Amino acid sequence: MGGKDEKTRIEALGSLDSRKMPPATNRSRKNRGMPPPAAFDIDTLPSSSNLTALEAAAVIRRTPGALEQWRRDPNHPLKWRYVDGRPLYRVDAVRDYLTKCDKATKPPQPHSARGDGRAARP
Repeated sequence: MGGKDEKTRIEALGSLDSRKMPPATNRSRKNRGMPPPAAFDIDTLPSSSNLTALEAAAVIRRTPGALEQWRRDPNHPLKWRYVDGRPLYRVDAVRDYLTKCDKATKPPQPHSARGDGRAARP
């Protein structure tokens, strides 16, 4: 059992460094989280300027994945256009979308209120 020809367990498996995955096979993944708030004021930008998907997501506080799903719906109120295969959002379209969202939000109801007008049971 302890002969010279037998390898130790570490030698048989190889060193820890030889089992690491080479860096070329690691996939880079997209950051799908919420971007940080925009570093610029959208109200100071000219209406004709364009925003990238990441910049528009930062302004309206949604994930870039949400904007990607919205682009699949041609009737979505946030309008975009493709330039060189990349989606761009005009500043005036983002402003219009934000004002529509402000008008469409309902005032918060008390916790005990129901949507059908009846009072909640105790």
